[in-house]
Amino acid sequence: MLTNYTNQLLQSLQRVFGAQLNSLHSELANQMADSMVFPLIQFREKDLTGRATHIQLIIIAAMVKYSRLPKKKENEKLKSDLVKEVAYTRRKQHQASLQYYCALNALQYRKRVAMLEPMLGYTQAQISFFKKGIELVSKKMDSFLSSVSNMTQNIQAQLDVEAEAMRGSQRELLSVEDTVYMPDKDTEPVNRTLIQKAGYLNIRNKTGLVTTAWDRLYFFTQGGNLMCQPRGAVAGGMVLDLDNSSVMAVECEDRRYCFQITSPSGKTSMILQAESKREYEEWICTVNNISRQIYLTDNPEAVAIRLNQTAIQAVTPITSFEKRPEGSPNPDRSGILDSQKTGATPEPEDLIAPGTPIQFDIMLPASEFQDQNRAGGRRTNPFGETDDDCSTESDDSLLQQVFAVRFLGSMAVRCGNNQEVIYEAMRQVLAARAIHNIFRTTESHLMVTSSSLRLIDPQTQVTRISFQLGEVCQFAAHQENGRLMGFVVEGRDWSDGDEEGEPSFSTFVFESNTEGEKICYTVSLAKDITEAKKDPEALAQLMKNMPLTNDGKFLLLEPETGDTTNGAGQEDLESEA
Repeated sequence: MLTNYTNQLLQSLQRVFGAQLNSLHSELANQMADSMVFPLIQFREKDLTGRATHIQLIIIAAMVKYSRLPKKKENEKLKSDLVKEVAYTRRKQHQASLQYYCALNALQYRKRVAMLEPMLGYTQAQISFFKKGIELVSKKMDSFLSSVSNMTQNIQAQLDVEAEAMRGSQRELLSVEDTVYMPDKDTEPVNRTLIQKAGYLNIRNKTGLVTTAWDRLYFFTQGGNLMCQPRGAVAGGMVLDLDNSSVMAVECEDRRYCFQITSPSGKTSMILQAESKREYEEWICTVNNISRQIYLTDNPEAVAIRLNQTAIQAVTPITSFEKRPEGSPNPDRSGILDSQKTGATPEPEDLIAPGTPIQFDIMLPASEFQDQNRAGGRRTNPFGETDDDCSTESDDSLLQQVFAVRFLGSMAVRCGNNQEVIYEAMRQVLAARAIHNIFRTTESHLMVTSSSLRLIDPQTQVTRISFQLGEVCQFAAHQENGRLMGFVVEGRDWSDGDEEGEPSFSTFVFESNTEGEKICYTVSLAKDITEAKKDPEALAQLMKNMPLTNDGKFLLLEPETGDTTNGAGQEDLESEA
């Protein structure tokens, strides 16, 4: 707007200058050219030209090199050179930005002078031209011209003072260490209570059947949506709905600080890369907070802080089973017993004792089992069971179904006859993983048979955990995230010296590649078979009503539709057991 106004004013002044045609106006024309037209042309060429263009972001090339930095340790010299290059380009960008801002500040003063000088020059030229008619110019005009001249001098003095102050600020800002500009040198702690986040991320896109490319785009959150603003766009567009979505860290061969966001249905997912570890952790925490719909509350910031503090106090991450000290009593179960008697909905404290430790891994490395097998040693089950208790299923098992699952966590609970305890355990396990940055999981195979549940290592086919079906007293899938499921196992605690032992309950939480309801349906069917085994007639009736494959060897998890005599239709519905 200032440039357009200046151009229009200059055209008007040039028309005034061009109107002086005869020889009598030559002196007036020369004075107008020197004091009216020339100052405005100088202001336009010196102060306006090039000021409205964008500063070139010279840092992009250096950041692209740094983002492609491999994770191998032998590239430390290359990493050091790239870090210095990024720091140097950021410093140059910062210096250019400061100079640009200083020029804009100075422009606020120069434009006032530039607008006044042509008028002052025009008036002075007219006064000089009318020397013979000096009586036409009153003393008030002289006073006005004098005041305008003083005003111009005052503005120039203010400009000098402001320019010196800006130069001092610029020197102070540029005197910081290079570590300020280096990546991964953040000194501020990670903010885990954010419900809004914005910044540049690298997104992985497919460019062919097996090839991918990384693009650096600007992402930001708006309500429950993840938005992206491409280069040159005036506004951002929605990329993914974050409500009830899942976020987890992933390992990429050629990139660091990568994480994956998956929609609730599991059909849509994207892999993003942050520029630093702090940005990487804050993005994961922000997406996790938004997925829990905290932003819909009246005071989302306070809710996020309170949930973060509560989760830190309520959960303690461990990587092995934590035993209670000898002589310590079981958690108080009076609260859940009272709620069961009255029929009221139990509180979270009644379902799980505050401060209950959480176990995040139960899968020992495959190499450890291989070493034990080579040494001929006997494997010790972490649940205190012997190999006889976890014997191989008989060949005539009526049900065998395998599901690919990932173990998320397990913890002790106060009861085993309420599905709410499973939902509360899921909430605490997921909150603890997000708070303590535990995002890595191990995939295993959950085998459901007509007599037991077994967790098998897919690499060594070694059974890591085995439960008798009668020990599983409760199981359920998550009500919103269909891939989450869990079950409660009943055991005995003899720490008090009681011969029979006190009943104890533990909840195990898994994430499956399929719907959790299918796993729950299979477990329910297995329990029905176990119960029917006590009565041969009931077992025969149950097997008669079960949908089987053509050869009668496998059980169909979904009822058959259409003509049951059509063999092709039955083959499509067979499970992969």
